[in-house]
Amino acid sequence: MKYLIIGLGNPGKEYSDTRHNIGFKVLEAYAQAFDTFFLHERYADIAKIKYKGRILVLAKPMTYMNLSGKAVNYLLTKEKIPIENMLVIVDDLALPFGTIRIKQSGGAGGHNGLSDIISNLNSDIFNRLRFGIGDKFKGGGQTDYVLGNWSDEENKLLPERIDKMIGAIKNFSSIGIERTMNFFNLKYNFEEELKKLISKDNSENNE
Repeated sequence: MKYLIIGLGNPGKEYSDTRHNIGFKVLEAYAQAFDTFFLHERYADIAKIKYKGRILVLAKPMTYMNLSGKAVNYLLTKEKIPIENMLVIVDDLALPFGTIRIKQSGGAGGHNGLSDIISNLNSDIFNRLRFGIGDKFKGGGQTDYVLGNWSDEENKLLPERIDKMIGAIKNFSSIGIERTMNFFNLKYNFEEELKKLISKDNSENNE
C-alpha cells in the first residue's frame, strides 16, 4: 500500500529555516533517519521509504507554496495513490508554537498552500498534519513572520516536535487517520515550555 506525504514549503536556501517551511523540515528529518535522499522529479523533490510493509512517498513541492496544488494533483495521479492515503504537513498561525493537530478536512484558513491544493483537487477533504507556529506579529506583519526564521528558543524545541510529527506520519500509514488523530491531537501546547526555556536561559546568563 502506498501513501503520499506532502511537506509544504518554498524551495531555496533562503527559505530553509523559515516557519513556512516546517513541512520540508519534517520530511528531510524523516528521510535522513532512513538514510534516504531526495531526488528531483517533475514538480517536486521525492524520497521513498518503506515502513511496516507500506511505501511512503515523501514529497516536497518545488512549485513554491502558492502553487502547491499543481504538484499534489500530479503526484496523486502519477503514483496512483487515493486521496485518503495523503497527508499534508503545514504550518498554522492559529495554533500556539509547537502544537500539533491532525484533521481530515477543512478550509484553507488563509493558508495559500492549502488554498491552492483545495482548488486543484476541487475538494477540501484530505488529511492535514498542522504544526502551530503562533501569531506573535503585529498587524500587517504576517508575511514577514511566516517567512522569518525560527527564534533561538523555538529552535531548541523543534527537534523534539519534529520527532513527534514523524511519529504521527508513521502512525498515519500504519494504524490509520482516526486512531492517529486520537493519539496526537493533544489538548496542551508548548508555550509554557518556551517560557520555562527562556527563564532558564536568562537565569544561566545572570549567574
